[in-house]
Amino acid sequence: MARKQSDYLAALLADEATIETKSAAPEMATTVETAAPAPLAATSPMPEPLVETALPHRSERLRGTTLLGRESALARVATGEVRQVTQLLLDPARVRVWAGNARSYEHLSAESCQELIDSIVAEGGQKVPAVVRRVEGDPDYDYEVIAGTRRHWSISWLRRNSYPDLKFVAQVVQLDDEAAFRLADLENRARKDVSDLERARNYAQALKDHYGNHLTRMAERLKLSKGWLSKMLKVAGLPDAVLDAFASPADVQLKPAYPLAQAVDDRTASPAILREAKVLARLQDERRKAGDPALPASEVIARLLAAPKVGEAKPRPLVYHGRDGRVAVSVQSANRQGVTLRLHAGAGIERERMIELVRNALLNLDEEGRGLQR
Repeated sequence: MARKQSDYLAALLADEATIETKSAAPEMATTVETAAPAPLAATSPMPEPLVETALPHRSERLRGTTLLGRESALARVATGEVRQVTQLLLDPARVRVWAGNARSYEHLSAESCQELIDSIVAEGGQKVPAVVRRVEGDPDYDYEVIAGTRRHWSISWLRRNSYPDLKFVAQVVQLDDEAAFRLADLENRARKDVSDLERARNYAQALKDHYGNHLTRMAERLKLSKGWLSKMLKVAGLPDAVLDAFASPADVQLKPAYPLAQAVDDRTASPAILREAKVLARLQDERRKAGDPALPASEVIARLLAAPKVGEAKPRPLVYHGRDGRVAVSVQSANRQGVTLRLHAGAGIERERMIELVRNALLNLDEEGRGLQR
């Protein structure tokens, strides 16, 4: 090492035994992993008269050896052999979630994060740091979460519920948006609670924002199959009107939803599918209000795919349920002569609810083009 560099390091390190860095904020904790100085060789005892003359020489030797060890440690940090990792203890209210993350923050709940919440409480805090980057020009936030959305939500929830002193532990990185997207995607691939639809729509947005709509380039950067990615992007194109037919967007999985996405792209089949989706959305809403279980995704997809063929065959009778899944109202026929409804006894509902179901049946028939002619 050149003398000027050696002098600079000597002045910088002075006589400190370890490398120290000042915190950027009172809540920040910085750790640096460095190589230990080389051990000194043992020296044999010296005669008393020689000690006074030998001490200055030994002191210089110690300082030189220690300096070389420090220089070696800094060199290893500079070359990347040893990495400095900075972790912050943050107020989660000053941290926002990056919009490029696939996970839907508003759909998180204490139930979906219960295991993580219990773990944080049992361990006395968050042990695995999230990944954040600094925010510029936003007076409300200092950082944004790239990976660790559930940890951010859980700490925020705990601070509102009996643990106000908990801090959000995060590691700060410098990433552009494309690199941040790849990092978030890698984390989300291992998470079962990130639905295929969430990931699909995240990919569709990233294709436009980061890859100039070049599918091949995106597949290469993400190390994904081009065919699989193409299917995900097709599912991402499902219109909201079709998604409303499902009890939850999380029910939309890639394998069964891909044929549906293809069918929606068919101009001849699309109108019938959209009409059936409206009927199913209304039925799902009725079931929620009545406290009945929602229609499963498999049944929803089957009915949507069958919708284009319904007009060719005999129309499927519409059925409306009361309590405990018992049939309350069913459409027996609907044609030019009129509409025939059957009100079933023993449905276990009040008369006002029965009238509401009759009204819903007539509205659904109108949407299908089979309603009463005026």
